[in-house]
Amino acid sequence: MKNLMRPFAFLVLAVAGLAAAGFVQPAAASELNIYSARHYSSDDALYDGFTRATGIKLNRVEASGDQLLARLRQEGRNSPADVLVVVDAGNLWLAERDRLFRSVRSATLEKAIPARFRHPDGLWFGFATRARVVVYNKDTVAAADAPRRYEDLANPRWKGKLCMRSSSSVYNLSLMASLIHRLGEEKAEAWARGLVANFARDPKGGDTDQIRAVATGECALTLANTYYVVRLMKSDKDADRAVAAKIGIVFPNQDAPNQNDRGTHINVSGAGVLAHAPNPENAVRFLEYLLRPEAQALFAAANNEYPVAIGVAVDPALKRLGDFKADDLAVHVLGENRARAQKAYDRAGFK
Repeated sequence: MKNLMRPFAFLVLAVAGLAAAGFVQPAAASELNIYSARHYSSDDALYDGFTRATGIKLNRVEASGDQLLARLRQEGRNSPADVLVVVDAGNLWLAERDRLFRSVRSATLEKAIPARFRHPDGLWFGFATRARVVVYNKDTVAAADAPRRYEDLANPRWKGKLCMRSSSSVYNLSLMASLIHRLGEEKAEAWARGLVANFARDPKGGDTDQIRAVATGECALTLANTYYVVRLMKSDKDADRAVAAKIGIVFPNQDAPNQNDRGTHINVSGAGVLAHAPNPENAVRFLEYLLRPEAQALFAAANNEYPVAIGVAVDPALKRLGDFKADDLAVHVLGENRARAQKAYDRAGFK
């Protein structure tokens, strides 16, 4: 396995030249080039497992989702990339919008991945999920009083108690996109205005920063993805585990008495075969490989996520957070509503 942090262009041209001269055979049939927004050491084992199982040599470029999308747009038809792996439905949708993916039909993928976690036309597939949960300070908020629904965060009783990251965060955009679908744009925007009225400070930092702010008492409540909570729980640093000990979590919008609620907001890490993939068959084999139990365990555990394939064990630390009812909204809707979500946040004054 090779980790390519430089453009593939020189490598591709050099190999092509040698092949033409008769020195080597073309490598397209035995290689796979991946652009990945995942940066986990355990992915080495994932990729090595694919090569052992198939004999296909795997090359990869790792960068942020935004950087990879920009690179693909610039490379166009000359891109050497076969597969794009990203960590949010919003980025999957951006790639879809720019026609970077090709449609894939695979009985293996369609059978193993629930329909709501894949694009209806096979442009991309989700391979792990995470939930966006309410995090509260156990010293200042009693468990029985913690918000039970996303909508409760806009209640004036929490004025000056709420910390949030920027509205432009893909995680907050996806949540708002789901609320627009479920509640309508007017009510979703009103919810955002309620959040702004309850801010303890201006939005800043990432999810882990919000959790730390709750633990230190800078605010009482925030929203965070489950894997950020579990990272702190599993950390080898005493300070991180102390933060985890000071917080409680709520899976929002669970069924209450006389109320059939929609469930907790879910997002995906996913991948798709690229439109100009030089090795499309190998790319489909890779996506199918990601559904093997051993691959699902590695893919999900690397970022403390839930595997999508049925029957694959959930990480014990993640399982300790508890079982919950998930919103069954098809995740492709999150991308489709992304622009409306940002506009609603902007009108609400959510920076």
